Amino acid sequence: MLSLYKKTLAAGLIVFCAITSLAGETTKPLKVLLVIGGCCHDYATQKDLLKNGIEARINATVEIAYNDTKGTKPVFEAYQKPNWADAYDVIIHDECAADVTEPAYVEGILKAHRDGKPAVNLHCAMHSYRWGNYKEPVTEGADNAHWFEMIGLQSSGHGPKLALDISFFNQENPITKGLTDWTTIPNEELYNNVKIFQITPLVRGSQMVKDKKTGVENKVEAIIAWTNLYGPNKTRIFSTTLGHDNKTVADDRYLDFITRGLLWSVNRLGPDGKPEAGYGKK
Repeated sequence: MLSLYKKTLAAGLIVFCAITSLAGETTKPLKVLLVIGGCCHDYATQKDLLKNGIEARINATVEIAYNDTKGTKPVFEAYQKPNWADAYDVIIHDECAADVTEPAYVEGILKAHRDGKPAVNLHCAMHSYRWGNYKEPVTEGADNAHWFEMIGLQSSGHGPKLALDISFFNQENPITKGLTDWTTIPNEELYNNVKIFQITPLVRGSQMVKDKKTGVENKVEAIIAWTNLYGPNKTRIFSTTLGHDNKTVADDRYLDFITRGLLWSVNRLGPDGKPEAGYGKK
């Protein structure tokens, strides 16, 4: 009888330990690579704003690949390593590399995303890796179209630095569900839409721009955030042209928004716009 009791107790302890072990397991942080640097922005400050903002909001660790050049030809060692993206769950492109035009280098970046690595593209990433007549709509499949195809939208420039009215018009999408329209500080940029691919638009931006000849103000609008399913694997890509000024990048509303986009890209965003279990921060 005592022997049976001991066996039952031992079995119970095994089950208890197994349950305790499972309960003690925690979700591993998402591994994020932020590639940042180049022309025209205070990336030295913005890299830390983004890293700290994302890590404060979700269960993630952000590694930074930073190039401190101020020109339009930042080259990143991270891209040149074999299987450079394998160690990460998602890549954030926040480089401003308009005059990096080596096709093989760009192809090395794009291959990772065609093979299934999610991406988040911020602001000047939309104006990177372009050549040829990029101010006119590119032909799909053409040599100078590949970066735009990954992003899902072709942009060639922006208007004056003014306040930007932001409209979250697609409220059915979990990235934008419940978010409230707002107006940025008077130093943001509205990127144009030269060509729109098969994307899901999420956010519209508008500015009141004064005509230089007549002095009349006109409303200028463009899509400023969207999602794209890229390549044969339908890789999830989230992009926004918003984020020129440090004050915008530091704004909680901006950081909340791009963090949702990041979670969507790795399929960890619930339909209510909240992180799935294990990926939020209390």
